[in-house]
Amino acid sequence: MKPAPFHYERPASLDEALHLLARHGDEGKILAGGQSLIPVMNFRLAQPAVLIDVNRLGELDFVTAGDDGSLRLGALVRQARLEREDAVARRAPLLAEAVPFVAHPQIRNRGTVGGSLAHADPAAELPAVMVALDARFRLAHQGGERWVAAADFFGGLFATALEPGEMLVEVELPPWPAGHGACFAEVSRRHGDYAMVGIAAVTSVGAGGRCGPSRLVFMSVGDAPVEVAAGAQTAGEVPSEALFEAVAAAAAGELEPATDIHATAEYRRHLAGVLARRALSKAAARAAARGAGDPGVPG
Repeated sequence: MKPAPFHYERPASLDEALHLLARHGDEGKILAGGQSLIPVMNFRLAQPAVLIDVNRLGELDFVTAGDDGSLRLGALVRQARLEREDAVARRAPLLAEAVPFVAHPQIRNRGTVGGSLAHADPAAELPAVMVALDARFRLAHQGGERWVAAADFFGGLFATALEPGEMLVEVELPPWPAGHGACFAEVSRRHGDYAMVGIAAVTSVGAGGRCGPSRLVFMSVGDAPVEVAAGAQTAGEVPSEALFEAVAAAAAGELEPATDIHATAEYRRHLAGVLARRALSKAAARAAARGAGDPGVPG
């Protein structure tokens, strides 16, 4: 298991990295944490002619809390850092809850935020979380940049909105509103394995004790993160297990997962319904607690 021959570049700045990307086009590949890229190169499923190592770009390694309540993450932030940052726990509790499910500590110590998102594995946790949180991604290219919503970034199996010569350099998460709660849950054969099904759920409970519309984004049930329309059914309703059961059943009914060696489509759909009910119930309880001003309850 050895990679095909390649040329190695190690730029010292983002401008230099973007220049190399523009120069080499489809033949160039970004190396960040390498936790996904190196294995597929060793199996020769990917054979880039040029490897562009961006690990020296300290300008992309930042976690910044904005004055407006937003949170900005540089693409080179290691996943393990998300577990330790107080700003992440307070401003993006769904992200903080999901990160420990990502593989194993050794992987998270090297894996980067931008690398996971750009890889776009449909069984990965971070893409589903970013869609549920309505994140935006900054994509830079030589001479300019553009912003893309997370929901528009993932286009299919390992496919994204990134164009040749572009690099994902920053993630922006909007302010986490009062009265909102979230929950992440997944089922895998062993902790650290890819999930058979996972869900990122966000809901709210207003001053009148009624829910707002919810966002339910599933992973491992399609070629990309799958958001279902059933989450909107919680709007204006009083939180109850009966409500969450009905919404979860509707959510599972929207899914069209595949059968593989790990699980049948029917089993995945069943898991999706169970996880959706549990996640909605926990997210609503957290939302109600936050609305009551309990700072000790995660969002």
